Amino acid sequence: MTTIKEVSELLKSAQTLSDPLFEHWSQDTRQGVQKLINKRQRDIQAALDEAARLDNLLAYERQLYTQNISLIAGIDEVGRGPLAGPVVTAAVILPENCKIPGLNDSKQIPKAHHQVVYNRVMAESLAVGIGIIDNHKIDQVNIYEATKLAMLQAIEHLKLKPEHLLIDAMSLDTDIPQTSLIKGDAKSMSIAAASIVAKVTRDKIMGDYEQKYPGYDFAHNAGYGTKKHLEGLAKQGFTDIHRQSFEPIKSMIHHI
Repeated sequence: MTTIKEVSELLKSAQTLSDPLFEHWSQDTRQGVQKLINKRQRDIQAALDEAARLDNLLAYERQLYTQNISLIAGIDEVGRGPLAGPVVTAAVILPENCKIPGLNDSKQIPKAHHQVVYNRVMAESLAVGIGIIDNHKIDQVNIYEATKLAMLQAIEHLKLKPEHLLIDAMSLDTDIPQTSLIKGDAKSMSIAAASIVAKVTRDKIMGDYEQKYPGYDFAHNAGYGTKKHLEGLAKQGFTDIHRQSFEPIKSMIHHI
């Protein structure tokens, strides 16, 4: 009789839910075999669901492909809400019909997977540009305008000139044709790629600031107003990377 381990190896070759192997081994009454069948079928279904999700993420890109537009830059930002640190943007141009497993809005990707997905994006992309606007400029022009400046900077840093921009919920002052998508990082592969690049880049910056400015937990909160961050502000005051136009720093300055 074929062992459970041998059945497990055989079932690995099944790639579709209609594979004859499932019908054949379903006759085997051993509980271990039935569990293996169920697990393999779940794995196949999960792979099909992921393939469909990735396919849907290319809907906007495919509309542009039909117009002979292939150099499409997805653009997204990270860091509009934090009390400290820069706003970081990324512009990413992917090859046509590029599907990157696990890619999604960076907020939907488990933190443990960020680096892996980031590495895949960097390996697959045709061009990547980064834009960084620091807290001082944010205080000068406001966070909305600073985000736009960072996005334009990211476009300038691309080694290829894009033919079209897919932007997450922003409009930019540029002659390059553009499409603004609300929640674009969950709708477009290119924007999702930019989202994870911007996220990993900014997290690295804030992790480095943890060494320079200990006591605010920047490595974990990335400058957002968490309990530990607010406690650090109360104990130590604000630093040179805090946004002075944001509360509670703004009020702290007025009380100096």
